[in-house]
Amino acid sequence: MVSSLVIALIGLAQIQTADGFTQAAIARAHADLTPAICLVNYSAEITNPSTGETAKRDNSALGLLVTADGLVMAPGHMSLENAEPFNINVSVGQPGSEQRYPATLLKKPDDINVCFLRLQSDTPLNLPHVTFAKGVQLGIGDPILILGLLSETLDYTRAAYTCRVGATIEKPRKTYCVDNALRFGFVGGPVIDAQGRVVGVVGFDLTPAEGGDLYVRSGQPLVYQADLFQKYIDAPPSESEGVKRGEDAWLGVFTQPLTEDFAEYWNLPKQGGIIVSSIMPGTPAETAGLKPGDVIVNFNGTPLHAKQEREVVGFTKLVREAGIGKTVPLTVLRDGKPVELTIQLVERPKSARDAGELKDETLGLTVREITTDVRIVLNLSEDVKGVIIRRVKSGGTADLAGMRPGVIIMNLGDYSITSLDDYKQAIGKIAAQKPKEITAFCRAGAATGFFRLEPRWDNEQK
Repeated sequence: MVSSLVIALIGLAQIQTADGFTQAAIARAHADLTPAICLVNYSAEITNPSTGETAKRDNSALGLLVTADGLVMAPGHMSLENAEPFNINVSVGQPGSEQRYPATLLKKPDDINVCFLRLQSDTPLNLPHVTFAKGVQLGIGDPILILGLLSETLDYTRAAYTCRVGATIEKPRKTYCVDNALRFGFVGGPVIDAQGRVVGVVGFDLTPAEGGDLYVRSGQPLVYQADLFQKYIDAPPSESEGVKRGEDAWLGVFTQPLTEDFAEYWNLPKQGGIIVSSIMPGTPAETAGLKPGDVIVNFNGTPLHAKQEREVVGFTKLVREAGIGKTVPLTVLRDGKPVELTIQLVERPKSARDAGELKDETLGLTVREITTDVRIVLNLSEDVKGVIIRRVKSGGTADLAGMRPGVIIMNLGDYSITSLDDYKQAIGKIAAQKPKEITAFCRAGAATGFFRLEPRWDNEQK
């Protein structure tokens, strides 16, 4: 009877679930792989590109140890164009017995939406980690097992759930769509196939608004197979390899795809292209003679066939990587006829995220230089000079005068403000004089006017 019971239990353990995994296989994968799952806690400074104003948020994400010496892979949404993570720490081990390590964010890959972190430790590390199977192909309907974290209210317990491959995306590179919604704590989690192999991680592509480039399949959970990111594990990026401002080439145009509707309306071939919507003054595009309404059909020898919004980012990538200072040919359709132009690309202007700023303790505010992207968003012409307020200290002189983030200071007292240096010198001279009142000529939206500021001068003046 005992042997019969053992045989029965073994048989039950081998019964497949509805999603193609036995209970024993799920339990084994959970036991073997969840020690490599960790919790990443970090703060993020979110920049509003319209004003340069920032807000701090505390976040958490799943981390996955991929080497014994402390290389961690995390979801790419940790680092976006307008969000800079800092104060990163990683908890390794089960809640109640975890070890916490500070971590450094490494350069984010351009071709897949993941981040890599390096744990900091005074002693050598030998941590449990995941090893990925290379060259595995999945098919529609294949069962997959995903491991991840439950919510904070459930103590970030390691958990598993099963689903299937719902679709295969072949272009621009192969990825697999998960046929079910993805719980937040599972984003970045390891994906196991029916043979028990760790074949990749699950995640989301970036939207164009989040900085998505050629690889934009946003909104659907995807399986990133190991072949897409294994090179970054074998040769991890470093802190110093991050793309520096000014390394990208720039054209200076706003564009949209040549849809079939536009092509039909303008009586153009329905092969796609890049419509020039508007041109920024003083840019390479203006110098080269580009005009609004031109349709770019070839850039530097590469034909352009954009018909959908997500395909426009491919053109952006071509421009960005063409090289600063390089003169490239392009072909446009103007009034239906091809026109050949040449254009010399320049360095991409500084963005609000990279803008210099100055903290003014006298008036209780922080000001920032006005960058090109801020001018675009606020529709500011180049003749509008000044600095833009980023933060206002609650209860400070500027706050009491009604000044708010986004206000542009063009004059302060008797001093014209065109840069941060102008502002620094002006406030220094004003502080030496200690006037009872300062007038600031400013722009708020489309309106201009004066603010009256009454500094307290450390209560020397009443």
